[in-house]
Amino acid sequence: MRYVTFRQGEKISIGIVNGENSTITVLSQFDGDPELGIVNLIESTKAPEPTGVHVELGAVTLLAPIPRPRRNIICVGKNYVEHAHEFSGSGFDSGAAQGAIPSAPIVFSKLPETVVAHGDNVIIDPTVSKAIDYEAELCVIIGKGGRGISRASALDHVWGYTIVNDVTARDLQKLHSQWLIGKSQDSFCPMGPIAVTRDELDLGDTAVRCWVNNDLRQSSNTSALIFDVPELISTISRGITLYPGDLIATGTPAGVGIGFSPPRYLQSGDVVRVEIEGIGVLENMFVSSEERLS
Repeated sequence: MRYVTFRQGEKISIGIVNGENSTITVLSQFDGDPELGIVNLIESTKAPEPTGVHVELGAVTLLAPIPRPRRNIICVGKNYVEHAHEFSGSGFDSGAAQGAIPSAPIVFSKLPETVVAHGDNVIIDPTVSKAIDYEAELCVIIGKGGRGISRASALDHVWGYTIVNDVTARDLQKLHSQWLIGKSQDSFCPMGPIAVTRDELDLGDTAVRCWVNNDLRQSSNTSALIFDVPELISTISRGITLYPGDLIATGTPAGVGIGFSPPRYLQSGDVVRVEIEGIGVLENMFVSSEERLS
């Protein structure tokens, strides 16, 4: 199934995307916090009920599937071989001395306030960073919580998947020798707009692509992940309890801006389009905070 969280007027609802992404079947309302979006669906004790109401996809405002996550988004760095090499050679990798290919998953996080929706602007603040980069990623949505989850049972804990763009301020990433600040600037995690249940995706063969202003920059496949989804879930849950609605961004392929010589950082007015096969398209414009205020 394919789901969206959307706003119509002042009301936030969840719906099933029909056919060729043209209409939404509205689901019955849940008692939970509307800002949690599909977490209300995941945690519901009864099956969602279609209301019989159908709306055009273009007639509503699409939100991120989980507009305001309860916890930080868990992210994974250097998880495609070619990207691991391009990042290790960029001069911005504080762990490059240990080699390009990590021996264990590199895990960091982004704050919940980074999340914005498909079609929202990502804000570039030139007083904070002048090295903004894009990262197309498949994002796992946890459905069943747990701690010490085995690799063999890991996918039983997955509700589904969505798309994220792990936007990064490379200069801040280098300055602080860690990734939280450079990854957690406001609006730095576009997400969605569609979330699919786990049966919709073949993790062994799903294309991941990214365009900047119609220029194809990233093109890979989930088959090229260094650490696959079961391994990531097993690793992260060793001593850390995962909860329904937790999000795990699985890493980005080669082709990010820092991988070019000279780097191709994003400028105000650039449009980044991320497409993951079986899910859909996430597109956002990058806009300078100075222009937004003028």
